Amino acid sequence: MNIVDSIWRMFTNDIGIDLGTANTMVTVEGKGIIIKEPSVVALNKKTKQVLAVGVEARRMIGRTPSNIVAVRPLSDGVISDFDTTEAMIRYFIQKAHNENKKTFKIPRPRVVIGIPSVVTEVEARAVIDAAHSAGARKVYVIEEPMAAAIGAGLPIEEASGSMIVDIGGGTTDVAVISLGGIVVDKTIRIAGDEMDDEIVNFARHKYNLLIGIRTAEDIKISIGSAEPLKKEREFDMRGRDLVTGLPKTIKVSSIEVREVLMRPLGQIVEAIKDAIEATPPELLSDLLEGGITLAGGVALLIGIDKFLTKQLKTPVNIAEDPISCVVRGTGKVVKDIELLGKVQVVGEDLI
Repeated sequence: MNIVDSIWRMFTNDIGIDLGTANTMVTVEGKGIIIKEPSVVALNKKTKQVLAVGVEARRMIGRTPSNIVAVRPLSDGVISDFDTTEAMIRYFIQKAHNENKKTFKIPRPRVVIGIPSVVTEVEARAVIDAAHSAGARKVYVIEEPMAAAIGAGLPIEEASGSMIVDIGGGTTDVAVISLGGIVVDKTIRIAGDEMDDEIVNFARHKYNLLIGIRTAEDIKISIGSAEPLKKEREFDMRGRDLVTGLPKTIKVSSIEVREVLMRPLGQIVEAIKDAIEATPPELLSDLLEGGITLAGGVALLIGIDKFLTKQLKTPVNIAEDPISCVVRGTGKVVKDIELLGKVQVVGEDLI
């Protein structure tokens, strides 16, 4: 780090961002995680004007006039709309600045952004450009599984192997990490969103009930599980009867929901098995000893660690606060210049 960069760091606070398919989280140096909002942008289709971002935009889903649409700029881990993504990144960086005016004496922080590993170099460059336009001084991007491993406290720089399974909204990233690099990387576009879609389809086909994605997500969070519960639960599933067109409520059980989730869970199991098969034999013993670490929002699904342990015959552990592993990882990296140089995918010179 040169003298100029050292002086900049005296007057600003660097930022780490988890640019997730479902949610975006922001951590500020010295402050911790200060923002956690949905990765949703509300647009006027006619004028292309951004009307709301984050929580306010999510509230508009299914409740807006025909000329207003709430969209996710990232779909299945891929940036589907560069302009909207730029607007979203700008919103979160500026909000972080506004909420910390006493801390940010100069609003030109360095920014580290965790992005899905399936994002191309062109898309990564677009993220960097978006962050620059939002006021960042320097921008670096790292792959989410690497950031998740760092945030989970795995020994990524040691010669031993560590496996992280980051199950987010749009993708499941499986990575084996050793000596600061990703040895095996397997990504599938099956994760929390796919589970929500399965619940929507289940309601339609079994009960002729049309429910929204938000309702499906609420069902998954409230009564979803990967293993039988000591006391099974029920949920009042509200939607529109496809036969009569009228509102209708169906009581659905956790047993039914668990059966629905088995298909996406099975695909996640197969992805992890593929990654294990591709792992060098020298690192397999490390995985058996240290186990597999789960991160991401789906790691909160009841019983998923026990379910995966049975399926994989390998210990599976849930990281502490799994939903914030990626953003905590970016926060650690932005403070460690040497580590940043080892793990960044695309970025600018570090000095």
